[in-house]
Amino acid sequence: MTPHISRRLRRTAAAAAVLGATAAFVSPAGLAHAAQASDTPRPHKAMSPSAPTSATGAKAASAWAAGTRAYLVITAPGDTSAVRTAVTNAGGTVFNYYDQIGVVLAHSTSASFAPSMRSVAGVQQVGATRTSDVPADAYNPALPTTPSQSATTLTESNRWDMTQIKADQAWAVSTGSPTVKVGVLDTGVDDLHQDIAPNFDAVDSASCAYGKPDTRTGAWRDVDTHGTHVAGTIAAAKNGKGVIGVAPGVKLASVRIAEPGSTLFFAENTVCGFMWAGDHGFKVTNNSYYTDPWQFNCPDNLDQAAIIEGVRRAQAYAESKGSLQVAAAGNSNIDLANKTTDTESPNDSTPVTRTITNACLDIPTELPGVVTVSAMGSGNVKASYSNFGRDVIDVSAPGGDGASGVYSTLPGGKYGSKNGTSMASPHVAGVAALIASANPTFTPADIRTALSTQANDMACPSDSRCTGTTAKNGFFGEGQVDALKAVGGTVPPTGKYFENTGDVAVNDNATVESPITVSGVAGNAPTTLKVGVDIKHTYRGDLVLSLVAPDGSVYLLEDFPNSDGTDNVLKTYTVNASSEVANGTWKLRVQDVASQDTGKIDAWNLTF
Repeated sequence: MTPHISRRLRRTAAAAAVLGATAAFVSPAGLAHAAQASDTPRPHKAMSPSAPTSATGAKAASAWAAGTRAYLVITAPGDTSAVRTAVTNAGGTVFNYYDQIGVVLAHSTSASFAPSMRSVAGVQQVGATRTSDVPADAYNPALPTTPSQSATTLTESNRWDMTQIKADQAWAVSTGSPTVKVGVLDTGVDDLHQDIAPNFDAVDSASCAYGKPDTRTGAWRDVDTHGTHVAGTIAAAKNGKGVIGVAPGVKLASVRIAEPGSTLFFAENTVCGFMWAGDHGFKVTNNSYYTDPWQFNCPDNLDQAAIIEGVRRAQAYAESKGSLQVAAAGNSNIDLANKTTDTESPNDSTPVTRTITNACLDIPTELPGVVTVSAMGSGNVKASYSNFGRDVIDVSAPGGDGASGVYSTLPGGKYGSKNGTSMASPHVAGVAALIASANPTFTPADIRTALSTQANDMACPSDSRCTGTTAKNGFFGEGQVDALKAVGGTVPPTGKYFENTGDVAVNDNATVESPITVSGVAGNAPTTLKVGVDIKHTYRGDLVLSLVAPDGSVYLLEDFPNSDGTDNVLKTYTVNASSEVANGTWKLRVQDVASQDTGKIDAWNLTF
C-alpha cells in the first residue's frame, strides 16, 4: 500500500481535467492505500436502520465526551442482549450492534473498558478500533456538501484502460443488467454527476461513517474525490458524455465509509458497509481502501484480533447474502506474501515501526473470499507502485502509472485522471458485474471463479520478485481480467458499429420503432448481422421484437412467450441480412401486445 494518501485509498498521484482544464490532485492525508501515484479508498455502506437485528441508535450516548473511544465486542451470533447489558455495566454505551454476526459496537471513555469486557461470560474478543477519539460528529453527523454541477462538452472516446480489458468490445454485446447492483464502499459518490445519475440507486445508498447507517438524502455523497472516480470506472453511463464505465448498464449504490475530515475507514465503518451490502442486495462491492488505523492487523494483538474477526464476519455475512467483495491490493510496491515491517501504523495518531509476519493481514483485501486486485500500467505491465504477492493477488487490471492515468468522473460534473490499485479494483468490479449480468444465478464463488478462468495469462517480467508461472504468479495472479469474455464474447466485432441511445416509450398495445442510419458500408449486410437490444420493460412476455431493413423487409428477432414474466431485454441477436443493402435506415420495431406493463427502448445497435 502506498503512503497515506495513496495507500489507504490505494491510489497514486492524480491529474484531473476539469472542463477541459487540468489541475493537480493531491491525495488527502487520511486516505488509505493510495498508490505512489494515486489510489482509491474503499468505503462501506452501513446497515439499514430498519434491519431487524441491527439497532442503529441503541443506547447511543446523547452527547459526545472527550476521550470517547470505539470498541468491537465479539460474541456468539444470535441474541446479543446480555453482552449489550454488560457493555452498559462496564461504563460503555452501545452505539450499534449486529445480532446476525455477534458484533457489538461500543463507545466508552473508560481506560478499563476493554479489559473489563474481556472477562465477561460470552464475550469472545474485545478490541479498540482506533487510537484516537471518536469525533463529536458521530453523534450528530453533518451532511456532505452538495456539489454544484458543471455541464461538459466532453464526448465519450475509447480509453486505454477500457481497450486493454476489451470493455469497448464487450459493450457491443452487453452493457450489463440494471438488475445488478454494485456497491461503492468509499469516500462517497456524487450521485448528481451527469455520468453517474442515470445509473444511481439512492434507495440503497447511505453513509456508514462511524459504524451506523445514515440514510438521509445525500449522506452518501463524496467527502473527497476518490469514490466518485471509482464509481465512474465501474458504471459511468453510456450516454455520449464524458466517459463510459466497464458495465454502463448496471446500477450503482454508494456506501460512504470514510469519515469527513480524516477520510479514514475505521473497522466499524467497514463492518457496517458489508452488513449493508448483504442486506441490500449488492451483487458486487468495490473496496479501494484498507481498514484504518492499521495497515496490517496482527492476530497476536488483542485489539487488532477483534478488528480482523469483526470485519471477517461482516464480509462472510455479505457473501452469504450473495455479495462478492473486490478489493485493491495497495500501493506500497511490497510483497504481501513476505511481510516484514509496517512503518505507517497507526495512521490516526503517531505511526511506529513494528516487525510483522504474514499472519498480519491487510483487510479487507486479504480476507477469505475477497478478490484481491493488483494494478497494471498501460501496455500490460505491472504498475510501479502496486503491491504484489504469490497466492495473494487473484487478478490484475489497469490502474494507471505515471502519465498514463485512469480517466474517470469527479464530483461536480468534472473528470480527471488518477493512478492506483484503487483504480484497478473498480475495473474488476465492473467485469464481475458483467459476469453477474450474463449469469443471474451465479453465486459469489461462481463469479470469483469466472474472473480467474476468463483472465488472460500474464507472464512474469524479468523481475526476480515475480514468482510463479505464466498462468498464475505474484504480480498478476490469474491474469488480467477480460470484459469481452465476461459477456460471452469470443471474437471481437470486426465490422462497423452503429448505435441509437435515444429513448423511445413503449406503451400498452402499441408498436414503436427506433431508427439507425447506416452509411459507409459497401455492398450488402452480412449473414451474421449483430443486433444488440437494450429494452427496459416490465413483463417482457408482452413484447415482439423485429428488425426492419431499409427496404421494409421485416426480420423477427423474438416473440417472447406470453408467460415470460422477466423484466427487460438485454440481448444480442444474429440476423442473416445478406439480401439487404447495408446502407440506409434500419429500424428496431417493438410491439407491446398486452395491457398493464410498459417500458422503453433504452438503446440498440448494429454491428456489420
